[in-house]
Amino acid sequence: MDISVVIPLLDEQDSLVELHDWIAQVMQSNQLTYELIFIDDGSPDQSWEVITNLSEKNPSVLGIKFSKNFGKSQALHAGFEKAKGDVIITMDADLQDSPDEIPELFHLIKNNDHDIVSGWKKKRYDAYFTKNLPSKLFNWAARKISGLKLHDFNCGLKSYKKEVVKSIEVYGEMHRYIPVLAVNAGFKNIIEKPVVHQARKYGKTKFGMERFINGFLDLITIWFISRFAKRPMHFFGLLGVLMFIVGFGFAFYLGLDKLYFNPTGRLISERPEFFIALTTMVIGTQFFVAGFLGEIILQSRNNKERYHISATTKSR
Repeated sequence: MDISVVIPLLDEQDSLVELHDWIAQVMQSNQLTYELIFIDDGSPDQSWEVITNLSEKNPSVLGIKFSKNFGKSQALHAGFEKAKGDVIITMDADLQDSPDEIPELFHLIKNNDHDIVSGWKKKRYDAYFTKNLPSKLFNWAARKISGLKLHDFNCGLKSYKKEVVKSIEVYGEMHRYIPVLAVNAGFKNIIEKPVVHQARKYGKTKFGMERFINGFLDLITIWFISRFAKRPMHFFGLLGVLMFIVGFGFAFYLGLDKLYFNPTGRLISERPEFFIALTTMVIGTQFFVAGFLGEIILQSRNNKERYHISATTKSR
């Protein structure tokens, strides 16, 4: 199979038939074998009934229905698990992504051996102050923190080599950072392609301003995991040392002041510097403990992986 088109959706009953017909026409005209995977993320409207009808008419249509709304990342993960095509293409169900982009996205992966081709909506048909401007700021921060030079992390239109989606796990709200997850997994041949963006034809957007706040938090999580997942003591140990130095400095100052400069003054335990020293030294110790626990957990996991590899090798 050439292509698996993975489409997560929520309340898009009005656009599904038109989207399906458009994709089917593009695949037929380009002589591409495909499967079309719709993931209904707990839609309360008639989206699932539409998907069911489409699958009865077209054997290339598959449907996955969630019992409730779990989010776009979980929907994509479910679609990736089911996908069988050599190239996996993701797109939104609101008709703002054009299926006419599919053949070129496919050939960029198949013929040029790219790992990911990420869409870039250079010209957007969204409200400037509520979507375009926040999106520009978000993408700028994502580039700076992740080190990946993409203009549009949020674009849902992307194509992936099959090995990429089978090697990563998309969870939480990490769908924005699938290219970053792929880089962390060793897939670094990523390019960006300008794609057509269309005005929404049916319904309304499912994302508000909170997606940018959640996006920044997820970005911090990815930054931490990519830099310190293999060496947690380097992060927690550094913080522990800094906190301990601050606490020890205050304690040393209090001791000198009491012994040599102000022996008849207030008790050390009555001075605010004492509580600062005590608090920072306790926090520093806790950071050290967190680092040690992280190293122990990491070592335990590595031992299990080595045992699994050894057992698998012997069984062969």
